[in-house]
Amino acid sequence: MRVHVIQHVAFEGPGAIGEWARERGHAVATTGQWSGAALPKSADFDFLVIMGGPMSANDDAQFPWLAPEKKLIAEALEAPKAILGVCLGAQLLASVLGARVYKNQDKEIGWFPVRLTPEACASALRDLPRTLTVLHWHGETFDLPEGAVRLASSEACLNQAFEFQGRALGLQFHLEVGPEGLKKLIENSAGDINPGPFVQSAGEMLAAAEDLSQGLRPALYRVLDRMAATLEPGNISS
Repeated sequence: MRVHVIQHVAFEGPGAIGEWARERGHAVATTGQWSGAALPKSADFDFLVIMGGPMSANDDAQFPWLAPEKKLIAEALEAPKAILGVCLGAQLLASVLGARVYKNQDKEIGWFPVRLTPEACASALRDLPRTLTVLHWHGETFDLPEGAVRLASSEACLNQAFEFQGRALGLQFHLEVGPEGLKKLIENSAGDINPGPFVQSAGEMLAAAEDLSQGLRPALYRVLDRMAATLEPGNISS
């Protein structure tokens, strides 16, 4: 299988998603949007992974590469390909599907629980615990796209995960970030860490990173295996 990762900033890479792909023997290619590299064509990949970033999904004027990226996401939805959007990636996926992306009431930065909905039992998240503590780093949220199914919520954010047509998954939270990835996030986005009801300090986040990220890796792998299985002939609903 051919996995293509769209990365928006150098410090938010695929983390454990890339490790999963390599361990499973999948080919992995990456487009760094900050570098001006050309995006692939939808025929060039089977599984599209859209990473996070500090910009908004609405910042087309400031970041001209957002418009062609949204066009590629739309083409991948039509193809159809497997698509995973993480944080900004989930917001971009929601935007392409016609949903509004806007400022959330509270920033959510740190390790906080999400609760899976009953509908998650028939989704790519079906093997996950009904409640799990994950890493958040976002100030915006999105409406649930028409035709999508809400899979998870948190106290701070109603739409934490959604699935569209069984092959596209948006996760507002991070399952892929390990301790080193978290350190990079903190180093490059420390200005986001302002006092708030759902904002932890850098020290609090780092203290929990090793144990929590290691515990989340098997969950991430199960999600990705489920998504990859949808690409197998005769196994669309697996």
